[in-house]
Amino acid sequence: MPNVLLINGFRYFFYSNENNEPAHIHVTKGNGDGKVWLVPVIAIAYMYGFTSAEQKDIMEIIEINFATFINKWNEHFNQ
Repeated sequence: MPNVLLINGFRYFFYSNENNEPAHIHVTKGNGDGKVWLVPVIAIAYMYGFTSAEQKDIMEIIEINFATFINKWNEHFNQ
């Protein structure tokens, strides 16, 4: 479970056995749990336990760090 980014208490990561899915990132903080697709477009797969403000922050962080997330995904899965 490679951790990609820790910012504002949000932990962004992916699971090593998910290379059969399109690139995506998981996010947790406290009891919150989410998954966001990175391709073909940035889109929420699910968000549980996050406030609307936290979801907005999560999506902004993903947009800002999109290239890092994609690069880490490709490095990890040798794509």
